[in-house]
Order: sequence, then structure tokens, then C-alpha cells
Amino acid sequence: MNKKNTKDSNKIVDGGLYLVATPIGNLGDISIRALDILKGVDLIAAEDTRVTLRLLNHFNISKTLISYHEHNKVVKGNYLIEELLKGTSVALVTDAGTPGISDPGEDLVKLAIENNIKVIPIPGSTAMICGLISSGLPTGRFVFEGFLPMNKDRKQRLQDIKDETRTIILYEAPHKLLKTLKNLFDLLGDRTIVLARELTKKYEEFIRLSLSQAIVKYEVDSPRGEFVIIISGKKGILGGSSEVITDDEIIKVYNEFISNGIEKKDAIKKTAVQLDVKKRDVYQLVLELK
Repeated sequence: MNKKNTKDSNKIVDGGLYLVATPIGNLGDISIRALDILKGVDLIAAEDTRVTLRLLNHFNISKTLISYHEHNKVVKGNYLIEELLKGTSVALVTDAGTPGISDPGEDLVKLAIENNIKVIPIPGSTAMICGLISSGLPTGRFVFEGFLPMNKDRKQRLQDIKDETRTIILYEAPHKLLKTLKNLFDLLGDRTIVLARELTKKYEEFIRLSLSQAIVKYEVDSPRGEFVIIISGKKGILGGSSEVITDDEIIKVYNEFISNGIEKKDAIKKTAVQLDVKKRDVYQLVLELK
């Protein structure tokens, strides 16, 4: 892109809705273009104005802020559309990352498009992509599920991804992590996973293990920070594949459960579920170990 095109792309559009990505932890990750847009628009709509104010103060930007979040999105969404139609330029930001992903920015974009308002993305950090590319799991094809619902729809969402062969990405809060890990194990079996936390921050961490190992870990340790959970697709089940399962593979998985403190009866059942084999076949192999 030449200098003229760069300059034109940074010119503020009257009545334009800018989706501005902000850092997910390290303030150095914000782009020059994002700063130019935040300085140039008439109004900034923020998930939490206190969080965004700290960001703006850090970069010496003074701008009118309005809150826009899940609990006021209908009222504030209609207000923002009215302002945009008057010619007011608006930047939409979330607390961290790219607006419109697992937040009500999605609803505002739909309203804007319905009203023929120009929507301009200003790219930047996204936690799910940072987690995925650093996971070591396949990145060519993946599915993003965001936060799993805590209501009756939760089990159905898990059923929907049970046979998913692509890499699966979820978000989860620390106080819900253990419950989610157990739900995933019960329906998906013992998949290879990566838990990414504190992304781009001082204590950034990638924890690579199986679902059963993660459950054992967090039954003892208290999870801290927001998590990105990257899960191998169905063909990535530990010890399993689309080919015939050998006796050695069955015993290996069974022994992993036993070493993680699972009782013999439950280990047999979990092995059968994970490898999609008959429970009595696992039981017979276990008997032969004696």
C-alpha cells in the first residue's frame, strides 16, 4: 500500500462505525492506526469506560466516552445508531481484544448494516488467534465457540462439537474452568488440549496436557486469569484414531487414568468411552494384566 492509500484509510469517515481492536494485555500491541482512529473519532463506545479511560490516558487521548455492553445494548445501541446517522463518527472498543467477538459489538454491527452505516474494522489482538497459533495443534481448520452457556443450552452446545474434527477454541473464566473441563471430558473423551492464560502479559503461560490431566491439576490448583482453551478435534483423541484400536493403546489409556487417581471401575468406563470400544473388552484386557 502506498503512502496516499495509507493516508486515505486513516481519514475519519463522518457517520462511520469503527471497530477498534485494543491490546489483550501488553499495551505495546496497539497499532498506530488504532491510536489515530481513537484520536480522530467524535465518540468512543466502550464495554467498560473505566478500563478504556486507562488506555486513553496512557496514550494521552482525551475523548467522550459512552458505555455499551450486554446489559444496555438495546438502549445504547439505538442511541449510537441515531448518532451515526447524524454523521457522528464512533469507535467501538471492548475491554481487551477485538470488538464483536463474544461481546455485544456483534449486535451493533448488525444494526449499523441495517441502517446502511459504513463499518470499518481496525485489526489487532484477538485472544483466540494468539492461543491457537501458539498451541501446536492444527491451525488450518478450526471452530470458535466462545464462552459456553451456563444454562440448559450448554449440553447441546457440547453435543454439537462432540464429533468436530477441526481444532476447537473456547473462552472460559477461572471460576468456571474446572466445571467446563469436566463437561468436556464427559462428552468428548480425553482430548489433547492447550490452556492459554495471561496472553501477552508478564506471566503468559501455555499449559499442554490432556483433559483428564487438566481436571486433576485444577482440582488442586486454583485457576487464575481468563483462559483460552484449545482442544484437538476428534481425530486428535489421545490414543485413538480412525484406525483399529490395538490392545496396547487401550491399556495405555487405561493406565493413564489409573495413574491420575481414577478408580479401576471408572477408568474402565472412561477408557471405553474415550476410544469408542466396548467396556467388556477393556475389562477383559485389564483382567489379563494380573
